Amino acid sequence: MDAPAIEGAEGVSDYGSDFTPDEEEILAGLLHHDPELDNPNQDPDLQLKHPEGHEGSHGVRIPRRMENQPSSQGTPMQLSPAPEKRVKTEMDGDQRNNSKKIESEASRAERQRSASIEAPLDPVPETPDLRSPLERFRTKPKKALSVTDLISPSWCELQYWYVLTKHGRKRRTPAMKQGSAVHKTLEDQVHTTVPVDIQTKEDAWGLRIWNVIQGLRTLRETGMTRELEIWGTIDGLVVNGVIDEVSHSCPDRELEEAEEKGKAGKNPLAADQTTITDFLGSTGTLETHGAGIIKALRSTSQKASNEKIYLTDVKTRGVKSIPKGTSFRPTLMQLMLYHRLLSDLATNKVDEDVLFGRYELNSDASFTDSFIAQIGNLNEGLYNASQGSSEQSQELPDSTQDSMTVLLAHNSLRSLWKLMIARFAHILPAGAKSIGNVLKAEYRDQTNGDILGAKTFLYDEQTLSTYLNDEMRWWRGERAPQGVCIEEAYKCGYCEFAEECSWRKNKLEDATQKMRDRKRSVI
Repeated sequence: MDAPAIEGAEGVSDYGSDFTPDEEEILAGLLHHDPELDNPNQDPDLQLKHPEGHEGSHGVRIPRRMENQPSSQGTPMQLSPAPEKRVKTEMDGDQRNNSKKIESEASRAERQRSASIEAPLDPVPETPDLRSPLERFRTKPKKALSVTDLISPSWCELQYWYVLTKHGRKRRTPAMKQGSAVHKTLEDQVHTTVPVDIQTKEDAWGLRIWNVIQGLRTLRETGMTRELEIWGTIDGLVVNGVIDEVSHSCPDRELEEAEEKGKAGKNPLAADQTTITDFLGSTGTLETHGAGIIKALRSTSQKASNEKIYLTDVKTRGVKSIPKGTSFRPTLMQLMLYHRLLSDLATNKVDEDVLFGRYELNSDASFTDSFIAQIGNLNEGLYNASQGSSEQSQELPDSTQDSMTVLLAHNSLRSLWKLMIARFAHILPAGAKSIGNVLKAEYRDQTNGDILGAKTFLYDEQTLSTYLNDEMRWWRGERAPQGVCIEEAYKCGYCEFAEECSWRKNKLEDATQKMRDRKRSVI
């Protein structure tokens, strides 16, 4: 419904308005629906790119050859057409027999009349569920928390509460399915997925960890990987997510240099630290004393920079614009949360026993022979590991072994997890410092995958911590879910729960009551 037009002071309205300009703005935001406004809540990446309870693809990922890999920059993407759906219109024999049993209108009316007589006149109302969202929706045997769970409320906390209580998860839309096709096309440029038959939970998780190891290998050899799954803990609770893209290419060198200059300004030279001038001497010159040193310093700096990795999240949109202002907040928080989870995982701060315990996995059980055989058949130099003991293979991944040999040497979730951590240490020699603070959100057309634009920003630990601390208070039931602020009331126009939303009704009632109070004071 369109917002009512407001006449000017000299307009010809016969009625005028009983609302102040501020109240009119509130009502317009609550009632008006503008399809041109940004709506990241419809973004398939934020809500459903990796559905709740994502258990990983039941397929092993094989790196594609770089010479055959199409570029993802500046070239149109060829999306696979959606499979044709056929509607069955002819009834089979059982359906035809069952159709003869359809009751008559008279018998149906009699049955409904009897049921209405027997039904109680005053049904007992349902007892409200006072458990916290965490207890109701994310406690065993239900799914663990995901990045989606922690980020979706940043669009509207009350809306996500309605999603959980009424649907359990965000329902997929045609736009979301189109976005998933774009992500699948991008992933296929980097990996080839080969189906694997899974017999046990341990095999399924072994495949997920193995795919992370393969993703790290692809990153080391090609400079980029996609769909890298990560795990971590927030307030002691297991959280999982999937990073769209990890690469060695910095998305914004100027922003990174500005950050480094800012850090240098905040960290003056220590009293006992020697400068280059002090080292060379007051009469020294680069030609006579320092050329080799300067060259070595530049080489070291360049090497350290090249060893960094950078995170990118790909968003698909049905409009040509990219989000701005508060509409960008969910993506900002999402990428910063990826940064923290990856930093903890790569530096071995994640307790694997907490993760395995949450999913009730036997971390010391051997993988099935079938699983090892299927992975082992994918040899062909697809995996680099070292010869020798398990400890040596974790430290020096230089010589070649086949996949079966590696799995037999790491034939349990616990052992394979340690191998994954060793691979992280090899890719990120400086630990968390090897993860660049420049984060990138890339926006693509959901129909053809064309790049619409991108935004870059810096990781901010304080901002993320403040957000997560407040969000976990809601998940733990320490406060009620909150609706959007007045400045973001336009979001209500996109919400499927707008008609029943308590926050929206309360705002309308507040505005109406203020109008009535003002009229009484005039009288």
